[in-house]
Amino acid sequence: MKSYQVVGIGNAIVDVFTQADDSAIELLGIEKGIMQLVERDRGEMLYAAMADRVQAPGGSVANTLAGLGNLGLTTAFIGRVHDDVLGRFYAQAMASNGTDFVNPPVAGGELPTSRSMIFVSPDGERSMNTYLGISSELGPDDVSDDVAGRAEILFLEGYLYDKPKGKQAFERAARLCRDKGGKAGIALSDPFCVDRHRDSFRKLVRELDYVIGNEHEWESLYQTDLSAALEQAAADSGLVVCTRSGHDVVLVRGAEEAVVPVRRVVPVDATGAGDQFAAGFLYGLATGQSLAVAGRMGCLAAAEVISHFGARPEADLKQLFRKEGLI
Repeated sequence: MKSYQVVGIGNAIVDVFTQADDSAIELLGIEKGIMQLVERDRGEMLYAAMADRVQAPGGSVANTLAGLGNLGLTTAFIGRVHDDVLGRFYAQAMASNGTDFVNPPVAGGELPTSRSMIFVSPDGERSMNTYLGISSELGPDDVSDDVAGRAEILFLEGYLYDKPKGKQAFERAARLCRDKGGKAGIALSDPFCVDRHRDSFRKLVRELDYVIGNEHEWESLYQTDLSAALEQAAADSGLVVCTRSGHDVVLVRGAEEAVVPVRRVVPVDATGAGDQFAAGFLYGLATGQSLAVAGRMGCLAAAEVISHFGARPEADLKQLFRKEGLI
């Protein structure tokens, strides 16, 4: 049986990128700079409207796993795709990037594979239009004992809480991992997701080993200013990570605290910054680094991904870490 350093569970979404100016984005009725869920018909219309499409396997946790694979860790992904062209592309692309895609594509009358139509404007802002499709049907039956139970670290996506089955899958995976001595944690995903599931997420902060969120997500979770929110989170959780766009990153574990300065980088494409921060941070956690070093690894991985088009690293992250004297 194979053991994994990091197992992720989340939405398996094909990212479809195109470059578009502000007037084209406005003409299509897209709200700039945010993630919107779309129905199947609108998804197909936007997909057809994209010129020079570039496809990549995406989804927040899957992007993080790609970063961890770049860093040489053994990884697996628990997700759900349909046995269609995009689903087979997704499964093969994950495998070729070194992450075991453990659930075979689903045949039959299921929903199509999920996709996110991402319009990147000249200022690097991404406007995401996500059709959730089959990935939102992920449930506890998709979580195998052999995968979640053999994870040193389990990484969960807050968006899964939007469906009862996703929540059950998530809770089963966390239980299997922690029962075998692994660490389970979550990325809060976005402030709206936090608004929808505030009570559940507060409970998770108390139960899980680590929680990653940005300033808006932490403020939304505790409905207070950042400083008070982080104080409350640190009292509740094993390990709290707070990223602040263009500002320091704060990491707190019990009495240990680290504040990591962020170097400002003008983004070419902001897609995946949070996902790659998580990859660098989890690499630090998996290899026993201090909070400060794990935080710096996260910042370097995020800076790398926003320096080019696409949500996954292109440079050798380990080499970047070596250059900075982190490993």
